[in-house]
Amino acid sequence: MAKRPSQEFTAEVVVVGSGIAGLSFALKASRHARVLLLTKKNAAESNTNYAQGGIACVTSAEDSSELHVQDTMAAGAGLCREAVVRQVVEAGPARVAELVALGVKFTAKQIGSGQGLDLGKEAGHSKRRVLHAGDITGKELEKALLAAVRASRNIEVREDLVAIDLVTSKKLKKSGPNQVKGLYVLESAKQRVLAISARMVVLATGGCGKCYLYTTNPPIATGDGVAIAYRAGVAIANMEFIQFHPTCLFHPTAPTFLISEALRGEGGVVVDAQGKDFTKKRDARGSLAPRDILARAIDEEMKETGAPCVFLDIRSRGADFLEKRFPAITATLRGLGIDPAKQSIPVVPAAHYQCGGVPAQLDGSTQLQGLLALGEVACTGLHGANRLASNSLLEALVMAHQAAEALPEKLAGLGKASPIPDWKEGKAHDADEMVVLTHNWKEIRQLMWDYVGIARTNKRLLRARSRLRLLLQEVQEFYWNFRVTSDLLELRNLALCASLIVESALRRKESRGLNANADYPKRKKVAKDTLISP
Repeated sequence: MAKRPSQEFTAEVVVVGSGIAGLSFALKASRHARVLLLTKKNAAESNTNYAQGGIACVTSAEDSSELHVQDTMAAGAGLCREAVVRQVVEAGPARVAELVALGVKFTAKQIGSGQGLDLGKEAGHSKRRVLHAGDITGKELEKALLAAVRASRNIEVREDLVAIDLVTSKKLKKSGPNQVKGLYVLESAKQRVLAISARMVVLATGGCGKCYLYTTNPPIATGDGVAIAYRAGVAIANMEFIQFHPTCLFHPTAPTFLISEALRGEGGVVVDAQGKDFTKKRDARGSLAPRDILARAIDEEMKETGAPCVFLDIRSRGADFLEKRFPAITATLRGLGIDPAKQSIPVVPAAHYQCGGVPAQLDGSTQLQGLLALGEVACTGLHGANRLASNSLLEALVMAHQAAEALPEKLAGLGKASPIPDWKEGKAHDADEMVVLTHNWKEIRQLMWDYVGIARTNKRLLRARSRLRLLLQEVQEFYWNFRVTSDLLELRNLALCASLIVESALRRKESRGLNANADYPKRKKVAKDTLISP
């Protein structure tokens, strides 16, 4: 058996992930250190790139930071950390101004004799405060940030590298406090494993939406950062809170196309097949209720009626408005044979965002020295038990800034990068039956959708736990017996994240925010985090 080529090299700061959190941090951190930015596909492929809505930020005289704080806290169902919420909200305007300076052009509109920002309103927000670039905000942000990163001489961007695991001093059996020493990554094109020694590793890997059969997330969202941190000995928090976006397009050839929250903010109404608005009988805010409430209302309606989907009706706004305000969504729908100006859009809820993850401070600090977590992979206390729409991009910007500001001091407390051992394959060989991976991938996503979805029961959760234990064992055996591939690594992470979600949900004996359990329908008086240690 021929040994696969390997390579070792050293970096000062390694960033894993190329969404808004990773790119923003890399850009600012490059003023203080050499940065190696790794991404497992092409650099533009990230959850950020698919964000349609925008960034929630107080920029209007009619709005206030206090109102934004109150809206965030209300959506978070008692589990937000108020100090964190205030810091993020108050830091928002300065971070948005930096994006504008980078060349991001947010949509403007005529206000009196001048121009101002065209602010959108989304569910859970008491005021219009969502800055957007048409309906492709994420793509515009990604383009501007990536261009700036590529122009930096102090940042190296490497694509098609899949992170495998962190290397820590504890794993190397070195004395003293446990800290990160580097990581192993798979270079997909050459099928070799690189051993990268580093002073600091930053996880900016996004979420785990692909744990579910139906999701708005791209294929890369396999929970890599959470799984990698957990295997390195880091406790994980609040993974039971998986946000389901209420309106994902229901269509046989476009199963993951998101219908932005902003459509409801501009007058879109969720209705049944007869065109009747059923949402207000479940919440007075109707189609503008927070995502957890509206997703449950839709789920209940579909189960009660047996309907495969519900509909989003925005015909009242007319073709001219839709083409101007939502050009990409309108064009995509028309390409699929749906004209939103003339017919209602078939929609269903789909897994969208993880509110839990690696416990982290706003500067990205985690319990493991030398490891930072930024963006969706981190659990800071901003979102609590349910994320307020369009707060995610805001959090990523603020965290990236604070992490970069604190970087010189953090690096000063870390030693120099030292070589880590080469990757050892042992007796592993190429897999002969990849159908095992395909089958397990499908089974995990199906059982998570069936048993660990919007509405949960202990019986379903226990079924999921039992099956996932067997699947985890199968995946582990496959991992140790065969050479690693990107598919195997993603399945390994997916299975672990699914197990963490299930275990977290079983430990929360109440219904709060995104965790609705029929066996525990009431909310406890005292809100506590769910923490799972390795």
